Amino acid sequence: MAELPEVETLRRQLERDVVGRKVKTVDVHDTKVIPRHSTKKQFAGMLEGAKLKSLIRRGTFLIFTLDTGDRLIVRPGLGGQLRKTASKDDLADGTAVVLTFTQGGQLRYIDPRRTGELWILTPEQVAEGVDEIELLGYDVVDQPVPWADFAKLVLQRSVKLKTLLTDEDLLTGIGNVYSDEILYDAGLRYDRLSDSLSVQEVRRLYRSVVEILHDAIKHGGTTLADDGWHDLHGDVGGYTGHHQVHARDGEPCRRCRDVISKAKFGGKTTWFCEQCQT
Repeated sequence: MAELPEVETLRRQLERDVVGRKVKTVDVHDTKVIPRHSTKKQFAGMLEGAKLKSLIRRGTFLIFTLDTGDRLIVRPGLGGQLRKTASKDDLADGTAVVLTFTQGGQLRYIDPRRTGELWILTPEQVAEGVDEIELLGYDVVDQPVPWADFAKLVLQRSVKLKTLLTDEDLLTGIGNVYSDEILYDAGLRYDRLSDSLSVQEVRRLYRSVVEILHDAIKHGGTTLADDGWHDLHGDVGGYTGHHQVHARDGEPCRRCRDVISKAKFGGKTTWFCEQCQT
């Protein structure tokens, strides 16, 4: 699944290479990814002739403002990808939507598993707000989270730390990969209760959340064998080789040389070091 670092990587690339372009035509190859629109024509008609004026990210949502006042929202989901291509390039398997620009090739949304979504909001709908975006938790990359607020978020609950980190209502954009890396960096177990942390441990966790996410963005995110995430230009994420624990079971811990362990948690696999995380 694309987590915050992958989507932020996309936002920066899109802002540089796509924002400012005018949409000439829109081809919808799979209506499953535009479920909020009644027809292909209705979706395409709101985009054709419009310029992608600006772009922001909210959690793992990408929100383009069009020069018509409408908003194009892209939620990549578990396996959705955006790819900048030449018009002559062959369509990749799972290509769902193709935006052809008046100049500068195409932007393609590729989603073989149909886990993501695209939709367009009118200015009136924007004014009403979108709950799934408005109710997102703190985004530590988009804006600094005050230390006191973070401490309250952790200590006023009694939940396991991995559950807390991956709760979109509390902290947005952190999933299975980066929660493992954050907790290892902070020296805390995934199943430790949040209200059992000392003030010093909360400070370590706070620092790790910020530093791991920013470091992952610097390296272009993570690409794993089971998700195949690629950036706007088809390149894999460079942070995979920097993982300390995630998907490294059986390998030595880079701190203590003990073997990295894995366990089932919340229906997924979590990775950790029994010696370094308490």
